[in-house]
Amino acid sequence: MAILPKKFMPLAVGGVVAAALVVGGGAWWINKQRFEATDNAFIQADKVSVAPQVDGYVAEVLVADNASVAAGQVLVRLDTSQLRATLAQAEANAAALDAAVRGVDDKARLEQAMIAQKAAGVDAARAESQLAQAELNRYGALANQGWVSPQRAQTAHAAASQATASVAQARATLEAERRTADSLGSTRAQTQAQAQAAHAAVDKARIDLERAEIKSPVAGVVGARAVRPGQYVRPGSALMSVVPLGEAYVIANFKETQVARLRVGQPVTIHADAFGKQEIKGHVDSFAPATGSEFALIPVENAVGNFTKIAQRLPVKIKVDPASPLAGALRPGLSVEVKVDVRTNTGPSFAEVQPAKEYAREGVSR
Repeated sequence: MAILPKKFMPLAVGGVVAAALVVGGGAWWINKQRFEATDNAFIQADKVSVAPQVDGYVAEVLVADNASVAAGQVLVRLDTSQLRATLAQAEANAAALDAAVRGVDDKARLEQAMIAQKAAGVDAARAESQLAQAELNRYGALANQGWVSPQRAQTAHAAASQATASVAQARATLEAERRTADSLGSTRAQTQAQAQAAHAAVDKARIDLERAEIKSPVAGVVGARAVRPGQYVRPGSALMSVVPLGEAYVIANFKETQVARLRVGQPVTIHADAFGKQEIKGHVDSFAPATGSEFALIPVENAVGNFTKIAQRLPVKIKVDPASPLAGALRPGLSVEVKVDVRTNTGPSFAEVQPAKEYAREGVSR
């Protein structure tokens, strides 16, 4: 093999470097034309915080840290002695008010019988009044002819007056009974309303008793378990979180100079440091409605004199394909690198996504 003279060595090295730059630059340019990539991406999942809806002492914790659970599985049981006592008290109160309603019904039936009795009394008093009036008319005529003494006529007049008063009294008694019967209607309505409220209290007590068993709202893995037996818990206090690992997704923050070529449905290759060089497949699902800085606790104020333009980043949601071998192994919070194949133009870009009012208009037209 011939050895190059020393004076040609720099030229040879320069040629190799130039060739490497050309090859590397060409590969970079081709890659840049085919893909948009970022390492500002993280795994996320719609984790659910598990909290009690009733207060009480924890009797049992049925799951361990990082345990897999199914939807509806019992995670924690609270002590139910107080809740059972409340339910028994509510049931007794409801039973008492139901009996009160039946008592009002019984009294109403009795009042109807009393009304019938008083109506018969009115008829009897009216008959007595008619008889007394006939006696008065007869004895009055006889007294005018001198056949009976004036005293006897006066007695007949008094009897007629007394019979008339008896009719008035019987009618007043009948009206009083009718008003009493009418008042029972409002009494029954009030008592029935109280009974319905008592039954609602029974239903609530039963629901509270059922809620003493705290169940998993979704299938996933238990994390951040902060509950222990004997602990007193209140409604809304976080006991643990359930992370649906099989439904994890990626939020990739692309620069605003990159998103022009991104479209919904484009294939994505995901690399996570936790899995080495293994690839995870996914696709672009949707675009955030604003840049990440707009959702910050303290948004950036750009109306200042010393403004420096910085490329903003738009969060892009990437769904992981369920068929990927590592789809169920992704853990929220892991950082990943994503590469979007922009050669596919299957769906709308972030600029072509319809605003909400357009969707509403389409819904009305449909």
